[in-house]
Amino acid sequence: MLSTLDVTVLIMIGAALLLRLATLPVLVRAQTATRRRALAATGADATAGAPGGVGATIGELAVGLAGAAGLVAFLAADVLGSFMSSLISKGLGQPFSLNNVRYLAFPTHTPLHVARTWYIVTFVTCLLLWLLFCYLTQRNLLTTGLPRQAWSSGGTRARVIGLLVVRAALGVFLLPVGLLPAATVYQLVAVLVSRRPRPVGADGADVQAAEAARALQASQNPFAPTVLPQAPYVPTQFAQPVPPTPPVPPTPPVLPTPSIGQPLSPHDARTIGGYQLLGRIGSGGMGTVYLAQRQGSATQVALKTINLELLNDAELLRRFQRESEVLAMVPGAYTARVLDAGVDAGRPYLAMELLDGRPLDVHLREQGPIRSAEALRALALALAVALSGVHRLGLVHRDLKPANIMLTTAGPRLLDFGIAAIVDGTRLTATGGGPGTLTYMAPEQFGEERVGTPADVWAWACCVVCAVHGASPFAATSTGAVIRRIVDTGPEPAALAAVQALDPGLAAVVTRALAIDPAQRPADGTALLAALAAAQPTAPDPAGVHDQITRGWQTLAL
Repeated sequence: MLSTLDVTVLIMIGAALLLRLATLPVLVRAQTATRRRALAATGADATAGAPGGVGATIGELAVGLAGAAGLVAFLAADVLGSFMSSLISKGLGQPFSLNNVRYLAFPTHTPLHVARTWYIVTFVTCLLLWLLFCYLTQRNLLTTGLPRQAWSSGGTRARVIGLLVVRAALGVFLLPVGLLPAATVYQLVAVLVSRRPRPVGADGADVQAAEAARALQASQNPFAPTVLPQAPYVPTQFAQPVPPTPPVPPTPPVLPTPSIGQPLSPHDARTIGGYQLLGRIGSGGMGTVYLAQRQGSATQVALKTINLELLNDAELLRRFQRESEVLAMVPGAYTARVLDAGVDAGRPYLAMELLDGRPLDVHLREQGPIRSAEALRALALALAVALSGVHRLGLVHRDLKPANIMLTTAGPRLLDFGIAAIVDGTRLTATGGGPGTLTYMAPEQFGEERVGTPADVWAWACCVVCAVHGASPFAATSTGAVIRRIVDTGPEPAALAAVQALDPGLAAVVTRALAIDPAQRPADGTALLAALAAAQPTAPDPAGVHDQITRGWQTLAL
């Protein structure tokens, strides 16, 4: 049979659960408001902090305070109406104190030490669960369907920690012990609801705001092109008048969906910096590359820009600016030419020549390693030519890897100079994401030694091996094992044997480029070209390197 203590606790838990279920709409609106504010803080959606969000949050707080006040009144009123229940109400209606144990031990005929243990264990368990459920609620609200920055930023973490500290202080010093089981159940419902949050703007506020913004833009600029839903903008073509035939009214032609990449999503912009966006070529955690066309021009370009939710990331903005500067300086041979760069409404962009083909890592996944000796040497030579141009400018790429090598019909192209740095005699540090990719990093990048052009030569050798072996010669099952191979045990013998079987001369240069001591490697891209020429049975004329790359590349099936 249930004791008076059990009945009291069950009544409080049941009352809290009923109150929470009855006020679920208030909870949903408050959680949606929290997600809107978080989204607005990332800069991803200017309508995220829509009016009404503060009111919903205050309403949720008012419901919680009213429920707590009601439960405290229940404890003080002694609704069970007996001397025993009044003692229990007095024990549970006070903040945590071991002196209150006697009010629970006497009416339940429990030894004092047993009552003390029950009191402490119940209090600590409920307090920890309450704080855990609070943390899980915040994490769900700030991670599900929101940019990673909404949860990972330092400000968010500090706010959540502060919230937990305040709640812990309330639980220990102010809240009656009897309220903690009820608060725990109350917060558990919030956790369950936060796992399936309503999409931001589901009530139509965001959509209406976006439509209003477009209408305002159109009213301010009547000559702005009309954006058609779900389709790229196509400039109107005017037929030329032929006397004496009157002019034909303009009719916008319907063009097929671009064959490169995927269609634009409803959330993508339609124009950036005077370029009409036609589709998505690719996207990642930091940026997106669009198929684009300057208005009034027939030339299509690859337009790279930073994702909206990361525009407040100063390090990423510096890295993007760095890539623009470096690509503008490097020669066009076997790199992507920069056609234009700028900033549109605070969003930087970079227009590059549109390259066909796919990255080396994708080629390896879909078609396997390169089996043509001529194509492998063409790849090695083209990358060496690209590095030669980069190094002559006093630059180090620092992130040469298969994902940054585009295999086009015209030959390999070296991409992504976002963490390239000037060789200035100091130790080079990273700007966002580390100074390279682990399995392609040189030994000196793990220590205090100067990192210079030999680090790119090392990465070049890793990429050549990967092209014929399918993986970096330093790939391993764990980070520690990778580093141990790089700085101690050396590359996988089978990986070097794959290059040796296809092109012994190239294998000799690769082995030299993987020397642990940077001084034992070719010093830079120019020295690498010289080593490749010397390793051939008949060294070609330096002026004929491009022809050799072209002939060898024709043997590769793309």
